[in-house]
Amino acid sequence: MRTTINVKDELFEHLLTFTGARTKTAAVNAALADYVRLKRKEELIQTRGRIQVKENWRKLREMEKHER
Repeated sequence: MRTTINVKDELFEHLLTFTGARTKTAAVNAALADYVRLKRKEELIQTRGRIQVKENWRKLREMEKHER
């Protein structure tokens, strides 16, 4: 999707440096992907203590072995 945005030159230079991207498009895509990943991680952390999880990893491991 094409979008026109105004970004401070200095901020963009930092973004290009930190991402190691060769193009502005690649730098913005990398930054957006990292931001979305961070927000998803924060949402997951917020569920801590609200979800009941049974400790049955051995049973799940056995089920995975039988599926192969």
